[in-house]
Amino acid sequence: MGAAFHGVFPYLVSPVEADGRVREAVLARLCDDLIKAGVHGLTPLGSTGEFAYLDRAQKRRVVETTIAAAAGRVPVVAGVAATTTAEAVAQTREMEGLGADGVLAILEAYFPLDDAAIEGYFAAIAGATSLPVVLYTNPTFQRADLSLPVIERLSRLPNVVAIKDASSNTGRLLSIMQRTQGRLDVFSASAHIPAAVMLIGGKGWMAGPACVAPRASVRLYELCRAGAWDEAMALQRRLWALNQAFAKYNLAACIKGGLEIQGYAVGDPLPPQAPLSAEGRDDVARLLAAIET
Repeated sequence: MGAAFHGVFPYLVSPVEADGRVREAVLARLCDDLIKAGVHGLTPLGSTGEFAYLDRAQKRRVVETTIAAAAGRVPVVAGVAATTTAEAVAQTREMEGLGADGVLAILEAYFPLDDAAIEGYFAAIAGATSLPVVLYTNPTFQRADLSLPVIERLSRLPNVVAIKDASSNTGRLLSIMQRTQGRLDVFSASAHIPAAVMLIGGKGWMAGPACVAPRASVRLYELCRAGAWDEAMALQRRLWALNQAFAKYNLAACIKGGLEIQGYAVGDPLPPQAPLSAEGRDDVARLLAAIET
């Protein structure tokens, strides 16, 4: 089974009122503007979407709003994250029922898990849907990581089509490509240098920064695809300064703060996370002003 996923997939924020209601109009406007800016897909309920802080109803509403706003113009790859296999399977079936075009599979673990348990979790998600599945691994935040042997075995499942690896180890990405022999497309995270990932064979990137710099992100992808590496690296250097700011501050606070600066009333990150500091807001505003978005 193949998937046409490629290019820039912003990890969307989840705008939520203090009383828990999703700010649907704000999210829909953001989705529409991102599509008009040329992004190739949308990913609700990724890390930037604060999936770990949302309840089931909020997750459903975020995805419903995103799918409605996309209106079939670009694919929507919805995040599925749970600590139990049963809950992950239930979420996967729900996302397919809502009309998502793919699933971003995330494992939340409290107790340690061995390779067999980790593989079983992701395989169960793939087995619960006919949708393309994108594996997500982020060893900085996740207790249970996908090892290279597990990734290789999962790549043989017909609807496991891609991986977004946020390890910051670009050599690991090349190892994944070599071991999966074209069965698994690789997407960069903001922890990697997207142009470098494109150079070694990546298909694009799924990351929060594209929410606030969509046009520059799409332009970088196009330059890489065209092999215009000198121009691509000049743009990548400007964008990397933004990535460094995101690494310095709370991710959701940084992206939401940047969107607030741009006129999107997405609000603060969900408590107990703190909002972006005044220093952080100044830093992000300065960097965004230097990037043509």
